[in-house]
Amino acid sequence: MIERKEYLEKLLGHRDKRLIKVITGVRRCGKSTLMEMFQERIREMGVNDNQIISINFEAYENEYLLNLDVLEHAARSTQDGLEKTTYVFLDEIQKVVGFQKVVDSLYLRKNLDIYITGSNSDLLSGELASLLTGRYVEIEMLPLSFAEFVSANGGMADLQNKYRMYLENSAFPAALEFENNRKLILDYLDGLYNSIVTNDIVKRKKITDTMMLRSVL
Repeated sequence: MIERKEYLEKLLGHRDKRLIKVITGVRRCGKSTLMEMFQERIREMGVNDNQIISINFEAYENEYLLNLDVLEHAARSTQDGLEKTTYVFLDEIQKVVGFQKVVDSLYLRKNLDIYITGSNSDLLSGELASLLTGRYVEIEMLPLSFAEFVSANGGMADLQNKYRMYLENSAFPAALEFENNRKLILDYLDGLYNSIVTNDIVKRKKITDTMMLRSVL
């Protein structure tokens, strides 16, 4: 994993504060990985596994939790009997229709610290303000900065070549896994591009002339 120090520090700074922590960002910029890193960090700081509830709504085994009543009951029952703070992580929360009702309900309970993630297309700032009025802090996440890219590629040696790789291969963390294989990287980026255009733009804006949109882009 590439340590995202800037974002980890932000989460740690807001830990145990009476706010819902909302991590937003473009697809595949590392939101889910950031939550995993944060969970590992608080474990190192003394938090026990039974104090952590972590649900990824993209996982098939969690499909039954897309029901609001089931999700709320599962989160509450897991916390019951615990006097220490329980940390709730809801990954890709936009998959749950009407998720704000559950988040609001959990927010009202004592000793719960809530963290949620969602893509920019579903959790835009203006909508967050109306859904979670005054009860949240948004942490906007980007793909890798050049400093993070360099750190993940062996440090400060040969910066000129690393900068070329950064520009050509993209700042998305998963692109690093292809070890500078240009074809594999382009295939990955093409799929990501199509997902963003098709799911995040066409569906959201109800665009019918998709060919014109692609031409403009």
